[in-house]
Amino acid sequence: MILLLESMHPDAEALLERCEPLLRASDPNGPQAHSDAVRAILTRGRGRITEIMMNGFPSLRAIARVGVGIDNLDTAAAARRNIPVIFSPGVNARTVAEHTLALMLNLVRRITPWVNACADGRWEDRARYQGGELGGLTLGILGFGSIGQRVARIANAFDMKVVVAARRGKSIESGYPILPLDELIGVADVVTLHLPLTNETKGILGEAQIARMKPTACIINTARGALIDQAALRVALLGDRLGGFAADVLDIEPPSADDPLLRSPRVLLTPHVASLTSATYREMCLFTAENVVAVLEGRAPAERSVFH
Repeated sequence: MILLLESMHPDAEALLERCEPLLRASDPNGPQAHSDAVRAILTRGRGRITEIMMNGFPSLRAIARVGVGIDNLDTAAAARRNIPVIFSPGVNARTVAEHTLALMLNLVRRITPWVNACADGRWEDRARYQGGELGGLTLGILGFGSIGQRVARIANAFDMKVVVAARRGKSIESGYPILPLDELIGVADVVTLHLPLTNETKGILGEAQIARMKPTACIINTARGALIDQAALRVALLGDRLGGFAADVLDIEPPSADDPLLRSPRVLLTPHVASLTSATYREMCLFTAENVVAVLEGRAPAERSVFH
C-alpha cells in the first residue's frame, strides 16, 4: 500500500496504483493510522514525513517528495532505517528559472503597478513612470545548481553581469566570477536565491547581510522563505533601505492578512506556483512515482532521484 499525504497528477497516481493500492490521508499533517501494509509515503510541499510518522509503518520501503526541496522530510531518520528518500531534482529547473526572471523583470520595470494604472483608467500616470531595466545590472546568484545555472544563462541574454556566491569551503565551477557572500551582496543590484533549506542556509540573508546591500537592490526568492530573515526583510522594506522584493515563497504560507509585505509597493508575491505549470507538475509527479515504484519492485531507481 502507498500512502499519499497529498494528491498528485492523475497519471502519476494511476502509475502508483498499478503497483500498490493507494491510501489517501484526510489531513497531510494529522495523525496517520499505523499499518504494516504501507510500504511508501509520498508528499508534495505541505505534508511532513517525520520520524514519528515513519515509526508507524514497519514495512516502509521508501519516502518521497514531489519537488526539489526536502526540508519537509526527516532524511536523517530515513537514513537510520535505510529507507531511500526519493525526490525530483532538476525537473523544475526550467519553469522556476522562467518564474525567477519574470518576477525580476516585473519588479525592476514595475510592470504590475502600471498594468493596474491602465486598468483603473489612469493612463496619464505615465508622466510619472519610473522603472529600470535588467541590462547592465549585476545579478548575484546564491545557489548554483540546475536552477541557478539556468537563471544565469537567461540573465546573460538580458545583458546582466552574473556573479555567483560560494559558501565557505565549497568550490564552484561556474564560468562566472565567484565571490564570498559578503562581497557579492555589496555589489549586486539583484540577489536571487536558489539554495536548499538546511541548518547551514537558514537565514543566510539576515539583518547584517541585508544592511550591506545597496539601498536600491532587489531580492528575488523562488527557493524557500526561511533562507531570509523575514523580520529583517520587512524592516528594510518599510524603512526604504531596499529597492524591492519579489518571491514565490515565504516563511509562513499563506501569509497573515496583516502581513506588511502584502501592502508594500516594493513587493511582488506569487503563491508558491513557480513549479506548477501543467507540464512540469505532471513531469515531477511522474518522475517521483516512477522511482518509488522502482524501489517497491526491487529495481534500482534513477541515481539522481535518490537523496544522499
